[in-house]
Amino acid sequence: MPGKLTGKIAIVTGASAGIGRASALALAAEGARVVITARRGDRLEALASEINAMNTQAYTVAGDANDEATAKRCVETALSEAGKIDILLNIAGMGNYKNLADTSLDEYDQMMNTNMRTTFIFTRQVVPQMLLQKQGTIVMISSMAGLYGFPNQAVYCSTKFAQVGFAQSLDKELRPAGIKVGVICPGGVKTEFAIGAGRTEKSVAESGMLEVTDVADAVLLACTQAPGSRIIEIQMRTMSESL
Repeated sequence: MPGKLTGKIAIVTGASAGIGRASALALAAEGARVVITARRGDRLEALASEINAMNTQAYTVAGDANDEATAKRCVETALSEAGKIDILLNIAGMGNYKNLADTSLDEYDQMMNTNMRTTFIFTRQVVPQMLLQKQGTIVMISSMAGLYGFPNQAVYCSTKFAQVGFAQSLDKELRPAGIKVGVICPGGVKTEFAIGAGRTEKSVAESGMLEVTDVADAVLLACTQAPGSRIIEIQMRTMSESL
């Protein structure tokens, strides 16, 4: 039986691990072809092999999401393989949890570039094609830290608030052209994200944080809405956590 996304092609950033990897698999399981990108080419190739065994196709583009050339190669790959771009998942990101006085300008730049600049670069490259098509879905992975301020996360929160504002503005800008824009804001997720930068493998393993598949399910929901509906924002927490 065809999946909900059979015939669709998606670009997924940050696909070598965590939410990006799980989301690429979730879309592929529903029949989508996926252009997967991240810096770690060996991990991308392993993921592509897994997806190609699912009766669909993965196309790898190894590169830094901060480099506009990487985004251009992803767009070129999608267009050469399918002639269109149906879905963009902006998932590349990083965290560094520390108080403001101990946060350097270089750390600020790295976090802002990884979380927001990459989102801008890929969205800017994809939107012209979606405008021509008069359809498409763009999903940003932000965070509950993009909705609420948390101590020792001032810079991280600022990057995630930026993604939420970007998504809200684009929803209003692009909806009249048939393009859906949404943002997903999970709490903590069990990944290698921020390990060594405020988290440890032990603290993540013993936490009650969300699973990557929880977030991937939300991504899939946002990408499989009927033509007449869109998901603007999803907030996610585990049942053991309050807001």
